[in-house]
Amino acid sequence: MTAPKQAGMPVHTDSAFDKSLRLLFTRRFGTFWFASLLSNIGTWTQQIAQPWLLLSLGASPFVIGLNSFALSAPLWGLTFAGGVLADRSDRRRVIAGFQSVQMLCPILIVVLLLTGTVQPWMIIILSLVVGITDALSMPSFQTIVPSIVKREEIASGLALNSTQFNLSRILGPALAGMLMAGVGAAGCFAVNAASYVPFIFVALWILPKRASTVAAGSFSSHELLGGVAHIGGDAYLRGALVTVLATSFLCGPMLVFIPVLVKNVLQGDVSHFSFAMGAFGVGGLLGAVGLLFVDPARDRRRMTLWFAALMGLVTVLVAINPWVWGLPALLVLAGVAMIVCNTSANALLQTAALPQLRGQTISLFMLAMRGGMSLGGLLTGVTVSVLGARNALLANGVLAVMAVSIIARPWLRSKPPRAEPVENP
Repeated sequence: MTAPKQAGMPVHTDSAFDKSLRLLFTRRFGTFWFASLLSNIGTWTQQIAQPWLLLSLGASPFVIGLNSFALSAPLWGLTFAGGVLADRSDRRRVIAGFQSVQMLCPILIVVLLLTGTVQPWMIIILSLVVGITDALSMPSFQTIVPSIVKREEIASGLALNSTQFNLSRILGPALAGMLMAGVGAAGCFAVNAASYVPFIFVALWILPKRASTVAAGSFSSHELLGGVAHIGGDAYLRGALVTVLATSFLCGPMLVFIPVLVKNVLQGDVSHFSFAMGAFGVGGLLGAVGLLFVDPARDRRRMTLWFAALMGLVTVLVAINPWVWGLPALLVLAGVAMIVCNTSANALLQTAALPQLRGQTISLFMLAMRGGMSLGGLLTGVTVSVLGARNALLANGVLAVMAVSIIARPWLRSKPPRAEPVENP
């Protein structure tokens, strides 16, 4: 029998931060978090090496934008099919299969570098392969957290997952800087290839095996469009998606063209570039840690909108900044803004989405975030070639602030959908 509480004695309740941090020490989530950290460190190591390698091979700003577009463009055509795979197939096989194909791409680049035969078009083709496999597997990856935590822990789990992603943004560029100075770009691509292995094994372990319900020919246009219509017809979900799309399309290209700003405008070198990208990771980590203190039950619309507007403002400041040493400070602020905006929108979507449409909802989130960045990167590559990097990014930032102000009113007036029961992991 439990002893009665004495009158006047303080009742200690765990803070939102304590509840969030406790997840990190659970067996399945903790292992997933660490394996994802290793994988993302490898990814960011390559993300630093690849654009700098392209510039070293004589690539123009348009080619840099084209490479970014090739990496993310398949999201526009394939990501919703990936969402159906996440909802109706064995996600273990989806993740393991496509991640294995991705692992071959950095291995091929290492071979091309060692043989001295690498050309910009080869890198772009391999980026396209990675983009295709990402589009088909990323919705399955994004549904891992809701699969291994309780519904009320989804927001905390996503915030914790964002901390490892942004910690990798710090460690990856730092490692890339050392490898580029020591063994060259080949070392960065080799590290990325090796980083796939632990994540594939962990995904196979933590996700429950389930029979695929995707039959041949089942991806009918009626089924796919029906899911889009249901999700897009909800003003609450639509507001989150449109906000992420606007900021990714207009502000995301800033990150794509940081190497152009550093090398061609601010006259910096690869160490300045890696330090600047690491600073963005610091900001992202600060933003993700800050989200751990936010009550999971809080309405996140205003937070998403305020930080989306801040991202537009930072893009303007980056465009007019005249000092190479001032760029990292601005990118810390950009990292905070982007991560708080996107993670808050993601938590809102995953909590409010129907369980049977969660994969498809997240596929639309990925389409808005990464697809918007890819299309924005391609179009900004054109404007950079015509107007210059500063003027192109300045225009993007101003348009982003205007877009957020237009989106805000109807979204804040919308009502959240009623919560649907879900199975506990």
